[in-house]
Amino acid sequence: MAHQGSPSPCSPLQATEISKPEVAKPEVARPMADYHPSVWGDHFLNYSVDDKKVYAWTKQVEILKEEVSRMLVNAKGSVQEMDLIDDIQRLAIAYHFEKEIDEALHRMYDEYTNVHYDDLYEVALRFRLLRQGGYNVSSDVFNKFKGEDGNFKAILSSDVKGLLSLYEAAYLRIQGEDILDEAIVFTSGLLKRIVAHHHDHPLDAKVRRALELPLHKRIPRLEARYFISLYQEDKSHNDVLLELAILDFNLLQTLHQRELRDLSRWWKDLGLATKYPFARDRLVEAYYWILGVYYEPQYSRARVILTKIFKITSIIDDTYDAYATLDEVEVFTDAIYRWEVEAAEGLPEYMKACYLALLNTVNEIEGQMMPDEKHYRTNWIKSEMKVLVQAYLDEARWMNSKYMPTLKEHLDVSLVSAGYIFVFGVACVGMGEEATKKVFDWMTAHPKFVMDLSVIARIGDDIAGHEFEQERDHVASTVECYMKEHGVSKKEACISLQEMITNVWEDLNEAFLRPTVIPSSLLLRGLNLARVMEDLYVHGDGYTHSNKETKKNVMALLVDPIPIPM
Repeated sequence: MAHQGSPSPCSPLQATEISKPEVAKPEVARPMADYHPSVWGDHFLNYSVDDKKVYAWTKQVEILKEEVSRMLVNAKGSVQEMDLIDDIQRLAIAYHFEKEIDEALHRMYDEYTNVHYDDLYEVALRFRLLRQGGYNVSSDVFNKFKGEDGNFKAILSSDVKGLLSLYEAAYLRIQGEDILDEAIVFTSGLLKRIVAHHHDHPLDAKVRRALELPLHKRIPRLEARYFISLYQEDKSHNDVLLELAILDFNLLQTLHQRELRDLSRWWKDLGLATKYPFARDRLVEAYYWILGVYYEPQYSRARVILTKIFKITSIIDDTYDAYATLDEVEVFTDAIYRWEVEAAEGLPEYMKACYLALLNTVNEIEGQMMPDEKHYRTNWIKSEMKVLVQAYLDEARWMNSKYMPTLKEHLDVSLVSAGYIFVFGVACVGMGEEATKKVFDWMTAHPKFVMDLSVIARIGDDIAGHEFEQERDHVASTVECYMKEHGVSKKEACISLQEMITNVWEDLNEAFLRPTVIPSSLLLRGLNLARVMEDLYVHGDGYTHSNKETKKNVMALLVDPIPIPM
């Protein structure tokens, strides 16, 4: 799981914090971290739903969906169709219209070389929509916007809408697409100057948000909340789309609140927050993380399963990283390898609760699986958990001996300890029939797509959190390893490591192009995990230091409904 990062900008929102119970003074030296207590306490425990309101919203959503379907049919083959699909996707209601959108994109792909657009906005939008859908369309369509000198034409500098569209499209690039690399440099420079000098520009808010983090790297559900408010202010907005987006957002929010209420009860009954006060008590933040992976109603089972395993694993991570001695984690690792209740007897007393919670939770998950799902899916959890704790143990040994590994040695271990190999697999455990045994066999071999996710998790985490970690005894991060190995400054190391993340994103984009090695519905969970890391860590480690920017985002997604216009 992700480790600790730097604080993020202060949020004006307030929430009740609960006090941590005191930990008895340890008899041995322990690498204790100073984590703030839970921001949320029992906030979600007493959630109740207004069934009449939910019923009324559900009926209205069905009516509006029919209207939007008709709109898609009427816009067939036009630029308006592309705008409509883009709005539907940004508003996070595309899951209602998967068939219609798939058919439209397939038709656009078939016509890609025959239908020519001269407007930069339209060319870039079509390219982005198709790449998002997994279609391997050529970026050569942007050559028409270059001059004889090989550079993008200067006349484009006044086309803010087109520049923003090209900027967003360029982040769907794959390795070797130099024209899209050039497009990012070209558009970002111009867009930065525009927001610096034209604060009253109608696209100012969109441009500023895109420059902070492009759309392709945003958490879909969080982006929808932001985009709804922006769309509402747009005088040309479609009233039907807006009403559907608001009702659907609020309706899904009630489902997410119910899930979080039940998870809060589960977490409180487990009692791990009080038994492990040295660890991060972040159930709500864990659920928020998982909501970034999938928010749609059909993935309710998957969300609950992943949140439970994620949270227990986070406690285990903190135990290895911020409390336990080397002798203790060696015993715990051995117990995980044995995977039996009897192994708890050999553990230090404080470790028993977490160990048994893990075993019991995996058993409960297995009981929820269909007969043709249960064994290969939960067996994968057990086997990959062993791989994960072995990586935790390797790092603990490095820390204990003050060993500074090479960057390659570090990544061989830390790409596993980052947790995204494990989390991506568990994300698929609760999904449908597409998560076959063949998929889990593929994941067991740690293929490139899975390791690329881990690069984003590990290096993004280390860039955000290495200074906080080094305030106590802690294994060297990739930043320290790179600095020592290459004799460079921290800033130079972070720039080089960030380039690794950029390259990995290009490979992830390519892996998503059809035909895919596993179903795209599963690969999308991986892309969303990468997006969560980018978004959650843009202002520092928003999981560890969750009382600021993350708190504001949790309020937006899980506490405050969107007001419904009268």
